[in-house]
Amino acid sequence: MIRSHGPSQVQFWFIALALGIVAGLAAIGFRAAIEVLQAWLYGTDDVAMLHSFAASLPWYWLLILPVIGGLAVGLLLDRFTEDARVRSVAEVIEGAALREGRVERKRGLISALASMITLSTGGSTGREGPVVHLASVFATYVSSWIRADGITGRDLLGCAVAAAVSASFNAPIAGALFALEVVLRHFAVHAFAPIAIASVAGTVLGRLVWGDVTEFVLPDKNALAFYVELPAFMLLGLLCGLIAVVLMRAIFWADDLANAVQARLAPPRWMRPMTTGLILGLIAIFFPHIIGVGYETTSAALQGSLALDLAVIFVMVKVAAVAITMAGRMGGGIFSPSLMIGALTGLAFGTVATAIAPEFSGEGTLYALAGMGAVAAAVLGAPISTTLIVFELTGDWQTGLAVMVAVSLASAVASRLVQRSFFLTQLARRGVHLAAGPQAWLLGTIRVETVMRATGAPRAAPEEACREMIAEGVFVQSGATLEQAMPLFETVQRPFVPVVRFGPEDEAPELWGALFQVDALRAVNRALTRMAAEEHS
Repeated sequence: MIRSHGPSQVQFWFIALALGIVAGLAAIGFRAAIEVLQAWLYGTDDVAMLHSFAASLPWYWLLILPVIGGLAVGLLLDRFTEDARVRSVAEVIEGAALREGRVERKRGLISALASMITLSTGGSTGREGPVVHLASVFATYVSSWIRADGITGRDLLGCAVAAAVSASFNAPIAGALFALEVVLRHFAVHAFAPIAIASVAGTVLGRLVWGDVTEFVLPDKNALAFYVELPAFMLLGLLCGLIAVVLMRAIFWADDLANAVQARLAPPRWMRPMTTGLILGLIAIFFPHIIGVGYETTSAALQGSLALDLAVIFVMVKVAAVAITMAGRMGGGIFSPSLMIGALTGLAFGTVATAIAPEFSGEGTLYALAGMGAVAAAVLGAPISTTLIVFELTGDWQTGLAVMVAVSLASAVASRLVQRSFFLTQLARRGVHLAAGPQAWLLGTIRVETVMRATGAPRAAPEEACREMIAEGVFVQSGATLEQAMPLFETVQRPFVPVVRFGPEDEAPELWGALFQVDALRAVNRALTRMAAEEHS
């Protein structure tokens, strides 16, 4: 019944609950697997203090582990993906916008495994990106099973993402808002209830396993000298916005450089992650804090236990390590690194600010908290959910004013220098321009064959005129989209263009029908209307 007619509202809520449980278990399993592997490979019983323990290990072990991990990742991606690239949050956003809430399933599972290996063997990224995509894979299976339409598929995707984020970070409010703000990119009322249900399910599972504890513990005193100190947090927000842009552009620059080297030297694809592991191992010998998600260093920054010079050096080294890891196609997320970089930036800024005007300053660690939220929000392009996730990760709701000021200005600065966020800029570099709004990408979702008038149909285009245009080289292929077809109307100045199908190489194109401009415009208008109805329902 569900597969033929779709779920009712109550049925959909139960599906959202079940999906939330599955996605939450997947997120818990992913995190547990990383911790078990890290404990085994590095020989420590407390992975929360991995950086401190790694500093005592022989240098050759810190060098060889990332190389082995990179080799494993390279072979895995080379064997099971056509482009040797790990899927992450950007692909989930693309799936929500362009693929009716679906993501690649097989490649998604392979990407999760590759990211798990990367994070366990010294890669310098985060776990939230792989977890979000892994949860989206399960949502795709459910959508396919119940034959969900676009709206239902996107809502299921949001449910899975919310549950995964909530289970990973013990952050139910931020998990739900992350799904709405980052993945679905709207706050429709109809999507909120099932996403909230899934988010709560993920949080409950996470708390049953990890306990009801915050990820970071702040000092007892975290006072804000209120209005007098707010200008300093405004300056911190501007600085964090620039640091976020440096991080994003460093990743893109490193990726372009790695692509150029690979194109020039043409090594086997599996060598790229392995070489990356070698570079990361060399860095880890001197700076073991780059290993993994970096929560030990982030906690140290929030506690104020790092000196100014160390904080500045760690920022620079972490930015380089993250860029190298991602350019090497090793996988992982950007959120945890941005938290670490933001906390270190805030601590360094706060150390200077409180030293300049100690009589007007509160605790310097508050700047680390605000910086952590500001850089992460600017990178993710998600000021609302990032602000909330910072509060839920730390349990500190009393310093919201400082965090909000820094987050808002950092987001404003970064959004002017990149295409709104790291993920949307990633997609834009691949030719998927979601940041510009539906008018820029919606045409790419409508196939010509769904709009055209077939040959012989009522009000079809004259065959003789179509064949003349084909002879002149004016036509569109049947598998094209309106994004490719619409510019032709400006060129030929005719109300229609022929649609053809190609057979074997020695055969002429077969006339299949014609695309009329008026039909194309009607299809676009209907799609925009459906989108507006979905986002405001």
